[in-house]
Amino acid sequence: MDLSLFSDLEPWAQTALGLAALALLALLAKALTLSVLCRMFDHIRDSAQTRWFQVLLHSKVLRRVAQIAPSLIVQAGIGSVAHLPASVAEVIRNVAVALTVLHAVRALNALLDAALEQQQREEAAQQPTGRSIKSYVQLGKLLLALVGAIVIVAALADRSPLILLSGLGAMSAVLMLVFKDTILSFTAGLLLSTNDMLRVGDWIEMPQVGADGFVIDIALHTVKVQNWDKTITTVPTWRLMSESYRNWRGMFGSGGRRIKRTVCLDTGSIHFLEPDEIDRLSRIALLQPYMEGKRLEVSQTNAATHARLGLQAAEPANQRRLTNIGTFRAYVDAYLRAHPGIHQGMTLMVRTMEPTAEGAPVELYCFTATTAWVEYETIQGDIFDHLLAILPEFGLRAYQSPSGSDIRLGLQGLRNSSPLAG
Repeated sequence: MDLSLFSDLEPWAQTALGLAALALLALLAKALTLSVLCRMFDHIRDSAQTRWFQVLLHSKVLRRVAQIAPSLIVQAGIGSVAHLPASVAEVIRNVAVALTVLHAVRALNALLDAALEQQQREEAAQQPTGRSIKSYVQLGKLLLALVGAIVIVAALADRSPLILLSGLGAMSAVLMLVFKDTILSFTAGLLLSTNDMLRVGDWIEMPQVGADGFVIDIALHTVKVQNWDKTITTVPTWRLMSESYRNWRGMFGSGGRRIKRTVCLDTGSIHFLEPDEIDRLSRIALLQPYMEGKRLEVSQTNAATHARLGLQAAEPANQRRLTNIGTFRAYVDAYLRAHPGIHQGMTLMVRTMEPTAEGAPVELYCFTATTAWVEYETIQGDIFDHLLAILPEFGLRAYQSPSGSDIRLGLQGLRNSSPLAG
């Protein structure tokens, strides 16, 4: 851009006119580049179905690329401005180079954002995997910022970037200390993703940090967990590798949710069944197969005992008899196997635990056919409502610690029955 044609003007006027013309040309180049890129590549992006075209030709990326044009024009044309001192031209050129690097870094950042946006869009449209590239995008932005800052400082100082890098090498220990959490978080995020240990949407429990809920975001430095009370717990990513936590994804994937709960029975209500009780319980539909089999088994065993012991076999202690707690366990097992809300393909067990001061616990161990929390609690509640209500049919009582009213009623009964009462 030679302005020597305007030789009748003062040198400073020629320089000012040249700079103004160069600035105008730079602005026109930006507008033209933006118009061409948007019109040409928007059509290609809209017609193409390839995901990489959607990312590379994203509108934000194109706008950031168009911003590089003015600084390139300034770099190419600053030497043609008449009467501009070499030192000033060099400063302007260095600033233009720094701006070029800045806009290039911003364009690459926009490219990373477009890749993340495309991945999130595909996750929402298809079957979600819960794997996010957000931590990698954040790390890429951090590295681009570091490299861009080094090149910009080198351009402004008119020095080679290698000189700055050699100085940073001597400060590696300080850099490792400054970026310690970033390095730990990136390594932890890489291991979590590679080993498929955590996904967005997983329900995790981490009591030491107060996290109990669904993972809603996995970033470079933090993992956000929305707790059941709708609060948000932010957990440093590196802590998920250095400390233990419980992930409930396997439960959701299995299709069943475990019920493991006990009914504590009053040991004073446990007894052998009398013949009339056996006849009455045999009329319960769920117990009929069990009672028929047990009756035959008990009669055969007692017949063998009579042949071996003779008259001593008449002693009740020498006979085999059915108990109400054993029959109750058989009923609970049959009830669970006939329940439509219980998963029949998973472990189903009813067992008597070790008696304690709170009675004899009968534990139910099974899985519901759903993993939804509300439905799970409804099924579990219905089962135990029924079992507690049917205990008297077996002559059993649930254990319950005496309350103040129980003690008052007992004392009142003692006073009423005392010979000195009244």
